[in-house]
Amino acid sequence: MKKTKILVWLSGGVDSAVVAYLLREAGYDVSCGFMINYISDTEDCPTLVDIEEARKVAEYLWLPFHTFDFREEYEKRIVNYIYEGYQKWLTPNPDILCNNLVKFDCFLKEALEYGFDKIATGHYARIEENDGIYHLLKWVDPNKDQTYFLSRLNQFQLSHALFPIGHLEKPEVREIARRAGLPNAARKDSQGLCFIGKVSMKEFLEKRLPKKPGNILDIHGNILGTHEWAFSYTIGQRKGIQVGWGPALFVIAKDIMKNTIIVGTEAELELYSSELTAIDWHWVAETRVFPFSARAKIRYRQDNQDIECVQDGENRVRVRFISPQRAITSGQMIVIYDGDELIASGIIE
Repeated sequence: MKKTKILVWLSGGVDSAVVAYLLREAGYDVSCGFMINYISDTEDCPTLVDIEEARKVAEYLWLPFHTFDFREEYEKRIVNYIYEGYQKWLTPNPDILCNNLVKFDCFLKEALEYGFDKIATGHYARIEENDGIYHLLKWVDPNKDQTYFLSRLNQFQLSHALFPIGHLEKPEVREIARRAGLPNAARKDSQGLCFIGKVSMKEFLEKRLPKKPGNILDIHGNILGTHEWAFSYTIGQRKGIQVGWGPALFVIAKDIMKNTIIVGTEAELELYSSELTAIDWHWVAETRVFPFSARAKIRYRQDNQDIECVQDGENRVRVRFISPQRAITSGQMIVIYDGDELIASGIIE
C-alpha cells in the first residue's frame, strides 16, 4: 500500500521539528521543506539562522530537505500589503495573510506539484472532517491556540493540511523533542514579524515610507506634543507617546486629513466601541444565516466576546458586541467562533 506523502514545513523551531519526527515515527513518507520568504541585510534577520536549524533537524531525522524561494511572492503579497496598509492609516496583520497567501498557497501548490498529498505544520490548532467538510478547531490550550492566524484558510487548504501537534500541550511538545534528541529541542520560540525578524514595525516602515511630522492632541483638541510617524501608531497603543509627565496615555483616534493622533487616558470612552463593520468576509466551512449570535476576538490574545452579526451589504458584516470593546483597529482581523470552531473572519473596516 502506498504511503501518504507529506511535506513538513520546517520553520527552524521546535514545534515543526516535532511534527516531522512524529509523522516519520507514524510511518508516513516524510520530507521537509523550508520557505525563504524574506532576507534582510541586517543582523536581526532570522532567515539564515532558521534555515540552518531546519536543515539540522532534517539531517538528524534522515529526511529529505528542500528549500523554496518565495521572496518575490512574499514581497508582492505581504511586504507591499504592509506598506500600503500603513500608508492608508490601517494596521494590517501580515501573519494571518502569510499563512493564507504564502504557506498554504505557494508552499502547498509546490508540494502538490511535487507529488505530495498534504503539508504539515507546527500550528497549535485542530482539523476535523465531517461528510467532506473540514472544520478548524481550537487547540487544547486556549492560551496558545493559533486558529486566529489560520482564520483565512479555505476548504481546499484545510483538506491538504495536517496539524499533528494540535492535541498536545506545549510542555509535551518540548518533552517529545528532548526525548527524541532533536537538535533544536531547547530553542526558544521565535518572536517578531513573520519572517522579517526582531525589528520594530517603526524600523520596518522607515525603510520605505517618508516621515511626516504632525501634532499629538488630547480629546479636546489641545496640542500635547508632536509625532514623526502617525501611520505607525496603532489604536490603543501606549508605548512611544512622548508628551511629558502625567497619566498613561493611549492612542484613541487618528485623523488622516489633519495628520494628527488623538490620545487619552484608558478611561476615555473614545477608546471603546460596541460595534464594527468587517469587509472581505470569509466563511471557513459552512455559511450561516444572518443574523446570528456567536463569539469573537479582535486580537490574538483577547478572550472571546459575545457578539451579534448582521449582514450589511455584499461580503460586508456589521458586528455588535454585548460589551464595549477597547481599541478596535482598522485593518486588523475579527475572527468568529461557534464553540471551539472557527467559522468566519473579516477585515475590520
